Amino acid sequence: MAGAAATGRAALEAYFTSAEFDPEVFTPADHAALFGPWSWIGTVAGQALATGQGGMVDDDLAYVTPWGFGPRQVTAPALLLHGAQDRLVPSTHSAWLARQCPSAEFRLFPEDGHVSVLYHSAPTMDWLRAHGPRG
Repeated sequence: MAGAAATGRAALEAYFTSAEFDPEVFTPADHAALFGPWSWIGTVAGQALATGQGGMVDDDLAYVTPWGFGPRQVTAPALLLHGAQDRLVPSTHSAWLARQCPSAEFRLFPEDGHVSVLYHSAPTMDWLRAHGPRG
C-alpha cells in the first residue's frame, strides 16, 4: 500500500479497488475492541466507504504528499497516542510527528494495536481538558 501511495492517487485507487480486506491487519486486542465497546466504529467506517474510497485514499496520500504547512508550525498542545502493536500505521510515524511539533506529547502503549489504543480515550479527554483553551 505504501508503494501505491508514493506512486500517486491513481495507483492507490487501483490498489484499493483490487485489494481484499485482510482481518490480520488487526491484532487480537483490536478485534476484541471492534466486537466490544468500539463496535460502532465498524458501522461508521462502513458508512464512510459506502460512497467510495476517497477518504481512505486521501488519508493514505497524506503520508507521502505535502500538507501545506510544516509540523513545526503546530504550536497548539497536541497529544499523539499510538499502539506499539499497530499493524496499519507504524508507531515510528507518530513518534516522528511528535518530535516535529514543538508542543506535542507522544504516548506509546506497548500492548495496543490500531483500534485497542482507543481504550485510553478517557485519560486523553482529561489531558485535553488540562491542556486545552480555558473557557
